[in-house]
Amino acid sequence: MRVLITGAAGMIGRKLAARLAEDKTLRGKTITALDLHDIVPAHAPAMAGVEIAAHTGDLSEAGAAARLVASRPDVIFHLAGIVSGEAETNFDLGYRVNLDGTRALFDAVRLSGHSPRIVFTSSIAVFGAPFPEVIPDDFHPTPLTSYGTQKLICEALLADYTRRGFFDGVGIRLPTICVRPGKPNKAASGFFSGIIREPLKGETAVLPVPRSVVHTHASPRSAVGFLIHAAEIDGQAVGPRRNLTMPGVAVSVAQQIEALGRIAGSRTVELIRDEPDETIWAIVKNWPSRFDARRARELGFAAEADFDAVIRAYVEDEMGGKI
Repeated sequence: MRVLITGAAGMIGRKLAARLAEDKTLRGKTITALDLHDIVPAHAPAMAGVEIAAHTGDLSEAGAAARLVASRPDVIFHLAGIVSGEAETNFDLGYRVNLDGTRALFDAVRLSGHSPRIVFTSSIAVFGAPFPEVIPDDFHPTPLTSYGTQKLICEALLADYTRRGFFDGVGIRLPTICVRPGKPNKAASGFFSGIIREPLKGETAVLPVPRSVVHTHASPRSAVGFLIHAAEIDGQAVGPRRNLTMPGVAVSVAQQIEALGRIAGSRTVELIRDEPDETIWAIVKNWPSRFDARRARELGFAAEADFDAVIRAYVEDEMGGKI
């Protein structure tokens, strides 16, 4: 079993590689080779007896994707991309990385003549307002950001290439992944993690949107679980609608902060400072808040039951279980 991860240097990519190293198998087969690709070198986990190769480069460059799939990986996790805020502020870069890079990878697989399972990370940004209170699986995707538009086009490509038999694709629309470890990134959703992560470290966090904002979250631990399950699920069970909205925990920012107070105390909560940011609010206010995600749940995808569990997952995985 040969596995390729694009975007392997990112947070989810690193955690996915670590999970594969721990499991040692995928789709019922022993992992014998692991290819890690990103624009910067990715950290290679320790896997005895496994051929591990780190590749760097831009998938949208001519020939880059073909070289990457020449080894004919059995499973490809396509995580590479730039985040929502950066895609919105840099139009050309967003389309080149998020769309052109994905199309180049899909075409390289098509031309290679083998048909691997491809797991593509999409986003709830494919949906645009106005929204019902809870978004069902058949709600029409009409993105109101460049990032969401790029992801939706890639979803359509994945479904069409799967229909044609070029590969067996599954797209997973991730909710906001929270709490993200490390430093803040350029994602418009970054503050959702920041208002938990920084106070837990004893640092001030800025909240740029109203506390009434409701959003759906899943932990990095759940995100990796989504990816593994998407790689192993029966494609016939998924059917022709190859893109699935993942489950998660829908809470308001105020409820996030209340959960933080229950776990870390009121003094930690006091480190959150409200500073409205109209640029971020202009993006966030067009995002959906709650999802039914019935198809995904029926197919076995699972996330946390409440936001307390999301915070506890961060404490356990990133803080050694101690606050």
